[in-house]
Amino acid sequence: MVYFEINQLGFNCGISKSNCPKYPKSCMSCLKKKLKELGFEVDSNLEVFELDSYERHLQVEREIIWQKFSDVLNIRHIVLMDKESGLKLLNYSVSGAEMDADLLSGFIQANITFSESDSISSNGSINLINQQFYEFQYQNFNILLKNGEFIRLCLILDQKASDSMRTTVMQFLQEYEELFHEVISNFRESGIFNTENMIEYLIDSFNIKLVFPMSLAHSISPNEIEKINQNQLQKAVFNLAKEHLVSKSFFSINNLLNRVKKIVNLEANLILYEIYQLVESNVFVPINLETVASDLEMREETTSEKLAKFKPISSLITDDSGIEDLRIDLDEMSILTANKTIKEFLKKGKDAEKTLAYQIAEKEYKRALYIAKEFNLKEEITRISQSVLNLEKKEKQLELDFALEAGENAEKNGDYINSINFYQKALKILESFLIFNISDSRIKKLKKKIIKLREEIQ
Repeated sequence: MVYFEINQLGFNCGISKSNCPKYPKSCMSCLKKKLKELGFEVDSNLEVFELDSYERHLQVEREIIWQKFSDVLNIRHIVLMDKESGLKLLNYSVSGAEMDADLLSGFIQANITFSESDSISSNGSINLINQQFYEFQYQNFNILLKNGEFIRLCLILDQKASDSMRTTVMQFLQEYEELFHEVISNFRESGIFNTENMIEYLIDSFNIKLVFPMSLAHSISPNEIEKINQNQLQKAVFNLAKEHLVSKSFFSINNLLNRVKKIVNLEANLILYEIYQLVESNVFVPINLETVASDLEMREETTSEKLAKFKPISSLITDDSGIEDLRIDLDEMSILTANKTIKEFLKKGKDAEKTLAYQIAEKEYKRALYIAKEFNLKEEITRISQSVLNLEKKEKQLELDFALEAGENAEKNGDYINSINFYQKALKILESFLIFNISDSRIKKLKKKIIKLREEIQ
C-alpha cells in the first residue's frame, strides 16, 4: 500500500504501487481529488510526503521540527489588528525588542488601502485580496500580513516567510476567529478588546516557547529519566543542560543545540529533534522573561550582600583582593615594610596552596606581586611570578586530570557524547595553556579519540 503524510496527518491510499498504473506521476492530483471528496479544502500550500519506512517518517518529523524552529527564530513581532478599522488589538514581541505598534498599524493600513484600491481598479474584485498574503518592507524588516474574516494578522520577520509559516498563519487565523469569536464581536460592539488567554494561544500556535529561556522541570519521573538514559543523544543534551544550570539560571535551545554540534558530528535537525522531545515531555520547561529578570536581580543582590558581609573579615572575596587598600598604604610604606609585607603574603599563599585552596593562594601571591612591582624589587618580582605560574599549572593539572578521568569513565559506559565533551575540555586545556608543549602526545591522542567516538555515534 502507498501511505502519504499530509501536514502531519496520515492518509492510506489503499492501492499498492504494483497495481497502480498511474503511480507516481498522478499521485498528487489523485490525492487532491480524494481529499476534496472527503470535504478537505486543498490549496497551493499543501505539503505531501510519501513514506516508505519508519526511517523516512522520522526524517520527515525532524525536517518539520527544524522548520518550526527556523520559523520562530525568524519572527520578531506579532501584531493583531481589526480588519475593518486597522486598529491594533494585540502586540506581542517575540524578540523582546519594543516596536511602536500604533505607528506600524498606521503604516500597514495605508499600504493595504492603497493595495486594495489598486487591485479594485485592475481586477474589479476584493474577494481575491481577502484570500491573499500581503508582503512588504518596514524599516529593516519583512512584513507578512494575512486577512481573516474579522482580524488582520501581521508578522514582522527578519527574512521572508517560508511556505510552512504561511500555512501556520492560515491555520491560526481560522482557528483564532472561531475560538475568540465572542471577544471579537464584543470589541466591534463596545470597543473593548479582552486579551485574556490570547498570549498563551499565540505562543502555542507559533511554537514561540522554542525561543524562551529554558530550565529543567522541578520533578522528573523515574520512567522519564530511564527513557532519557536509553537515548544517548538525549542523555548528553540533558547532562549539558544540567551542567549549564550550575552557573546560570536558564539555558536556550539555540545555545544548547550549538554546544552539542561542537561535540558530535551530527546534523542540526537530528539534534534539535531530540531536544524537542525533551520539551514536549516537559523535561525542559520554558520560563518567562519576567522570572529570568527577577532571578538575575536576586542573584546580584545576594552577591552584593555576601560581599558586604565578608568584606570586613577578608578582602579575598573580590578580584582586587585588597589591592585598593594596598594603594592607600603604599605612600607611607618603606622598602623594609614592603619586604616584610611581601613575606607575610607569600607565607599565607603557601599555606593556602598546601591545603589546595588555590584561589586564596593566588590572591595572596598577586598582592605580594603588586607591592614588589610598585617598589621595583626585581628579584621578588621574578620569584613571585614563578610561584603564580606554578600555581596556575597545578590548577590546570587538576582540571585536566578531572576531564580525562570523566571522559574515560563515560567512554567505558558507552556514553560517547559526554565522553567527547570531557575530552574536548581536556584538549582545550592542553592547547591553550602555555606550559604544555604543542607537540604533547596527549593532544594527538585526544584528537584521535574524539574522531573515533564521533564515528561510533554516526
